[in-house]
Amino acid sequence: MSLIEQTKFMTAASELARNTLVHGGGGQVEIIELHRPGADTGERGIRLVFTDQGPGIADATQAMTDGYTASGGLGLGLSGARRLVEEFDLRTTLGSGTTVIITSWAHSGRPSRGTVPHDSNAGYSGATGSRWGNACG
Repeated sequence: MSLIEQTKFMTAASELARNTLVHGGGGQVEIIELHRPGADTGERGIRLVFTDQGPGIADATQAMTDGYTASGGLGLGLSGARRLVEEFDLRTTLGSGTTVIITSWAHSGRPSRGTVPHDSNAGYSGATGSRWGNACG
């Protein structure tokens, strides 16, 4: 992963940690070191899973729109984080909290940037790795 890609990933992670604290009242972040078999040398990556038990997001589509803000900020939090990472998955339930999963791979021929569908287990399948967890807040 290039220095630019590392910086983008950490910027997204910082924003999501802030959202977990400010909007979710605290939560957890899980750091997963990934290794996806199948390539000649195997692909390595990193996945961060931010989870809170806050109020959830009433309108996730609107929250992913540039300029939308729930707290008077610039409205670039979730949408900006999505643009900075290779894979982005948002799962939210009103009254139960929110989980955001971001992933970046260290190979040059990476898949196109996009959102992982909610009904897939792509956030947790096809890769193996080590996991570390930590509380936010």
